[in-house]
Amino acid sequence: MKWEQGEESQNIEDRRGQSTKRNFALGGIGTLILMLVGAYFGIDPRVINQFIGVVQNVAPPAKLEQKRDLTAAEIRIREFNSKILRFTEKVWDEQFRRIGKNYTPPKMVLFEEAVDTGCGNAPSAVGPFYCPADQTVYLDPTFFDELAGKLKGSKAEFSQAYVLAHEVGHHVQNLLGYSRMVDQKRRTESKTEYNKWSVRLELQADYLAGVWAHHGQAQFQFIEPGDIESAIQSANAIGDDRLQKNSRGFTSPESYTHGTSAQRVKWFKLGLRTGNLEMMREIFEMPYGDL
Repeated sequence: MKWEQGEESQNIEDRRGQSTKRNFALGGIGTLILMLVGAYFGIDPRVINQFIGVVQNVAPPAKLEQKRDLTAAEIRIREFNSKILRFTEKVWDEQFRRIGKNYTPPKMVLFEEAVDTGCGNAPSAVGPFYCPADQTVYLDPTFFDELAGKLKGSKAEFSQAYVLAHEVGHHVQNLLGYSRMVDQKRRTESKTEYNKWSVRLELQADYLAGVWAHHGQAQFQFIEPGDIESAIQSANAIGDDRLQKNSRGFTSPESYTHGTSAQRVKWFKLGLRTGNLEMMREIFEMPYGDL
């Protein structure tokens, strides 16, 4: 991925190298996101899944203290994430203007080990996630170490950008009211029915990641040979069916919350091909069996 020529976002905060003296208490996260886990990446999804959907009241964040300087590699990681975030800001600002709306970009926080958020406290094990309460994407970059070992160079970078684009897709959903719609379903529907709406939300975020890649490539020409294939490979690895099969040997479709591998690949590829923001509503309108 050709990202070095991009501008850096002003909406990023790097908390790595900092620490608090308060003990960490496991809290909630708003949404579990594109998790590049499972047997393909060598991470047991049961370690991740135990954190899903847990929301607790937490104490106010303790004051952060600098404990070490960042390494050159960590500084480069910050630059990468900052530039990817800026690519998303430019694309979504233009797309929102086309539909007569203003785009307010999310913030991004880089952290290590654990982080305080508007949705509660979260450990690194949950992977990257978006918190709608404070409109912030949270990321411990070490989450991508396993991915970098599987996909070298540009391929790993674009797969990381795809994950970040998915998280920013959740922010787009939040701004356009889709997240609120699904949250209302959580209060009124059964667990099984709510899970179906959660799947719609996740597939829609995959679609929006594709829309971003479509317009980002047109504006910035950052995609290199093999990049798209690596993103599709990643999406195929993290469907509910594959994760459940790898972790326990069988699947339970009624418990799916993110969609199957085939569904995730389908909607990412459709967003990438069409670049049509307004088509996102079809995911919420079509019969569930047609997803």
